[in-house]
Amino acid sequence: MNEILSRYCPRIDFKDYEDFYENYRCDVPENFNFAYDVVDEWASIEPDKTALLWTNDSGEIKTFSFAEMKRLSDKAANALAALGVKKGDVVMLILKQRPGVWVLMCALCKLGAVCIPGTYQLTAKDMEYRCNIADVKLLVTVDDQELLENIAASRSNCRKLEKVAVIGQNIPSDCVDMKAAIEKASENFTRAPTVTEDPMLVYFSSGTTGMPKMVLHNHSLPLGHIVTAKYWHCAEDGAVHLTQTDSGWAKFAWGKIYGQWICGAAVGVYDTEKFTSKGMLDAIQRLRPLTFCAPATVFRYLIKEDLSGYDFSFIKHVSVAGEPLSPEVYNKFSQLTGLEIREGFGQSETSVMAAVFKWLPVKPGSMGKPAPLFGLKLLDDNNETCDEGIVGNMSVTRAGKNMYEAEVGSPVIGSSDFPGLFRGYWKDKYLTEKSWSNGAYKTGDMAWRDDDGYLWFVGRNDDVIKCSGYRIGPFEVESALMEHPSVLECAVTAAPDPMRGQVVKATIVLARGFAASEELARELQNHVKRVTAPYKYPRIVEFAQELPKTISGKIQRNVIRNKDA
Repeated sequence: MNEILSRYCPRIDFKDYEDFYENYRCDVPENFNFAYDVVDEWASIEPDKTALLWTNDSGEIKTFSFAEMKRLSDKAANALAALGVKKGDVVMLILKQRPGVWVLMCALCKLGAVCIPGTYQLTAKDMEYRCNIADVKLLVTVDDQELLENIAASRSNCRKLEKVAVIGQNIPSDCVDMKAAIEKASENFTRAPTVTEDPMLVYFSSGTTGMPKMVLHNHSLPLGHIVTAKYWHCAEDGAVHLTQTDSGWAKFAWGKIYGQWICGAAVGVYDTEKFTSKGMLDAIQRLRPLTFCAPATVFRYLIKEDLSGYDFSFIKHVSVAGEPLSPEVYNKFSQLTGLEIREGFGQSETSVMAAVFKWLPVKPGSMGKPAPLFGLKLLDDNNETCDEGIVGNMSVTRAGKNMYEAEVGSPVIGSSDFPGLFRGYWKDKYLTEKSWSNGAYKTGDMAWRDDDGYLWFVGRNDDVIKCSGYRIGPFEVESALMEHPSVLECAVTAAPDPMRGQVVKATIVLARGFAASEELARELQNHVKRVTAPYKYPRIVEFAQELPKTISGKIQRNVIRNKDA
């Protein structure tokens, strides 16, 4: 039995989904600290156990044990303390997928400092906004030239930023050499006092509908991701789990550190400068993960490649999250590899809230059923519970005997009963209270439930199209379009119309070998009419070279809508 996991979960194995949902429990100690209680504990119990298996575009492979992670994070904690970082201070990390990400996230956890991960795609304006609203004291970055230029351009406008530290070879004269500071630091670190309710991690939301919000998590977040890692990703003790994501995205917390290490899995890392299908496929062959998770975009690109020369026999379980996966992509990937893809649903604000857990049959396009501890209600515009087949607003409540109904005593922000659920929007009381109503967290996503209890994603509240009295979800139209061989990616949005109020518009990126034309546009319109309800077809088809996306890779439909308006 996994000694670490069993400390927090009184029961680990379940006979079916119903048993899992009704009986899964997670005990949250008052002073849980992931770096001490998981990383350092593995180093004590199994010092040679693999923590990280890292590779890059050049094909290098490096392995780090838990004993090495403990030693390096102790040294890093001392190095950070020497730079003035103490409990409660805010540090931003922009480190791509360098091994230093794991070292410094653990070091900050040990210090009780607040970590803000950032993606390497941040501009000078992005950095200034984040540093000032979050009162960032120290920024640690890789030595990417464009990143360093953006930091230099914004640094004088960042009011609380005291120092910039760099990991790499190109260290500007006004920056700290972080690698050298860690190497010089002592290995002897004295545990700093922290409690579970202390702030630990802040993610900036992806900002699909406005300025990014600061999503605050405390030290219980890693325990919330036990369900994510063990029961959705199906990560196994001693095996490699690979989630493909940059360290600046919340998907990193989902798939590359917390739940996976609690489960004893080795985290697989593909540190790429620029995503390509071939690079991803080659990295998979080197890392040979037992379990694999990626955003929907990765699978959309992989199925356009010749996969016949690649070995997938070592992969046991595949999952997807971030955006819904169309049935066409699911079916094609399964046909090419023999592997099922199990969808999951959640946000930067949560751990996995619903998924096609291992006991459930896959329904391509469905996000599955609710995770334990969470009750998911679908509410109409009058806050009444929706019946099967009716689209409603997804809201999180305390899980009851009926997973779609609230139990008496709904969740409270900060309650240890809900590890994995955020603690509010940091420094924004108004927005926090707006998102919580009568103890229920309103996710801002819309879905419907079928007769078997499976949930089907429709779209963000703002993305749903209201045309001539119909409510049309963009995902169902996008799924229909993705079945056509000419479509690589697409975004379906509402375009203003004087007669109907709104009409469906499709913005399409074509696959290789296809050219934009009026004939192809009509063919795509007719295709949608054939595979879904005719009233959902896109009356406007626009071809584009690329789709607007957030820095986390999510399609920004609001950018297209605003342009059309």
